[in-house]
Amino acid sequence: MILESSTLDVATPSGPMRTYVYRPTASTEQKRYPSIVLFSEIFQRTGPIGRIAAMLAGHGFVVAVPEIFHELEPAGTVLSYDQAGTDAGNHHKTAKTTLAFDADARAVIDHLLRRDDCDGTVFSVGVCIGGHLAFRAAFDTRVAATACFYATDIHKGSLGLGGDDSLSRAHEVKGELMMVWGTEDPHIPAEGREKIRQQLERANIRFTWHEFEAQHAFLRDEGPRYDPALALISYRMVVDLFSARGEPIAAAK
Repeated sequence: MILESSTLDVATPSGPMRTYVYRPTASTEQKRYPSIVLFSEIFQRTGPIGRIAAMLAGHGFVVAVPEIFHELEPAGTVLSYDQAGTDAGNHHKTAKTTLAFDADARAVIDHLLRRDDCDGTVFSVGVCIGGHLAFRAAFDTRVAATACFYATDIHKGSLGLGGDDSLSRAHEVKGELMMVWGTEDPHIPAEGREKIRQQLERANIRFTWHEFEAQHAFLRDEGPRYDPALALISYRMVVDLFSARGEPIAAAK
């Protein structure tokens, strides 16, 4: 499938949010596709994130990648995979309000539902902090299914300013949820994962739980923690989940 990409600024309450869109090139057979919001790591739209977006788009989705720190960095900023970039990203994730993260998610979902090339189905997926943001995006009833990879800070309740209530709101997830973890991930230890799993069970929502012998950021195809075999399995799980839920949320039960 041939792809094309574009860049646009989505209006949010805290200012324009640079957003990157990857989509199949329209054909006479099909011009409308289900859509995905892809929430990035703290480094924003890096090369690895762009390649994840392209891989998903190549399976027949319109994929939008918003800059999660658009209020705090100039449009187009990519933080580097080094100590300075890590420090900046970790600062930003607690310098922005939780409500602002939520407003950004609503804004990009609104955009996808207005697009002529989208069929009205919206999914969310994310890695690292993006996994946490995808989890919160799942509170929006318009999101049909969500995949969260090694989602940081859910167990600690430490995302953003103003209070992180992600875990206590798990019952608000209406679509199917997939949670994927690495057992060697120091950012989400076993007790943290268990805390999340127990809360999801109490919430009585539809979810699957997957733990691999892997480190944090095992999907990132740069650096020593990349696990290509697990990445391939993970992408297949995401595509299968979203394909199974491929109907406009308004038409779902």
